[in-house]
Amino acid sequence: MSSTAGGHVPVMPDEVIAYLAPRSAGLYLDGTLGGAGHARLLLEASSPDGRLVGLDRDPAAITRAQDVLAPFADRIDLRHCNFAQMEQVARELGIDGFDGILLDLGVSSYQLDEAERGFSFRADAPLDMRMDDSTGLTAAEVLAGEDEKELARIFREFGEERYARRIARRIVAQREQEPLVSTGQLAELVRDAVPGGHVPARIHPATRVFQALRIYVNDELRFVEQGLEQAVSLLRPGGRLVVISFHSLEDRRVKHFFRELATGCTCPPRIPMCVCGKQPSVRLLTRRGVRAGESEIAFNSRSRSAILRAVEKLPPQEL
Repeated sequence: MSSTAGGHVPVMPDEVIAYLAPRSAGLYLDGTLGGAGHARLLLEASSPDGRLVGLDRDPAAITRAQDVLAPFADRIDLRHCNFAQMEQVARELGIDGFDGILLDLGVSSYQLDEAERGFSFRADAPLDMRMDDSTGLTAAEVLAGEDEKELARIFREFGEERYARRIARRIVAQREQEPLVSTGQLAELVRDAVPGGHVPARIHPATRVFQALRIYVNDELRFVEQGLEQAVSLLRPGGRLVVISFHSLEDRRVKHFFRELATGCTCPPRIPMCVCGKQPSVRLLTRRGVRAGESEIAFNSRSRSAILRAVEKLPPQEL
């Protein structure tokens, strides 16, 4: 299992390299640098001439990646931006296509470990949750500004929280007494609001609420959809796209998007010949989502919820 400086361990490293199949002189994009673990492996596997463009919306990730990838400085171009801006970056760099693209969705280990970012309730910290802390509303501002109905929608839609309305009602009542500004406050409020919240369980009762707020604050699902569309359009024929998701909302979108692109004619069976003209633009490399093995999960618990899916862009003659 390979790790970067500082102890960061990339999720499913062997599977990522196997599906992307990097080669020397290839051009690759890592849209979610994080700890730069996958990026380093891609550069090693594509040596001596493979190049990599790395993106991350978290400026701290770019700074870390510059250090981790210093041995490959002449083969990388790192940009502080969202992966949904990859088309713009490609235009700026004069790139017409990539041989492989990786999107490792969700929160990086560094973001979870930095208590002041507010992504986790393992330590009491400000309710921020922004991946790019230079822009946008914080989670505390969302909790203070949205009404009960909207808060319930956020928890239900982005966290699949069954007690969304009850939690939203408790938040509105609480903020009339004092503002919710810390992760500890919110975690304890949720624990008090849901039935059995104080009964020991494998998953903390506030987990889904924190997920929902993070997704909402960072507009993650919209960016996932935009990023997938841009990634497929930027792949060269034979190029591969690998996406790692960490919860069902993301994975569902990735799965349906890939299946739609891999599906040909959609004409009703009663029509003797195709009139829709739809042809597949990708080949599924993973019929089902690939999960980490038990040995990796034992070594890196973050990989437990990871699901990897991959496609290959079909060449023009197969369209």
